[in-house]
Amino acid sequence: MNTQAIFESVIRDARPSTLLVTGGAAEAAARGWQSSASDVRIHVLDTGQGELAGPGAEPHDLALVADTLESMDRTTGTQLLGQLRNLGNRQIAVLVSNTSEWRLTDLVALGFTRQAGGDGRSSHSLYTYNIDTYNHKRDWNNPKYWANPEMWDKARW
Repeated sequence: MNTQAIFESVIRDARPSTLLVTGGAAEAAARGWQSSASDVRIHVLDTGQGELAGPGAEPHDLALVADTLESMDRTTGTQLLGQLRNLGNRQIAVLVSNTSEWRLTDLVALGFTRQAGGDGRSSHSLYTYNIDTYNHKRDWNNPKYWANPEMWDKARW
């Protein structure tokens, strides 16, 4: 499966109305989605600017990154992915060449999960970040368990 087809699958699943793209395959897939769906806005990210500004600094439904991290040093690439995540993009899909210096642990540390690739048969790996599934709700992390007032004067910790 080619890189553009991978992104087309991600776009079909996400059904975004706003896209932020960087890289040829990502832009081609986004333009294909724009031609088939109505009222879709696409912003092409210039990664040479350093810190994201303008339309790139606004939240988007989906951000696609391809052919970008391989040409960046790890610090700059980490900053780019961190900015994309922290600026409120609902979903991010990153396609990284398996021959690059980027490893699974680098992207997992930023909250991404590997969706495809990395099995030795493909040339690229797809990593995704989705704010809706990133941090699952924990039972113990709510006010019901914080103070435990029914145990006051009954037990000492």
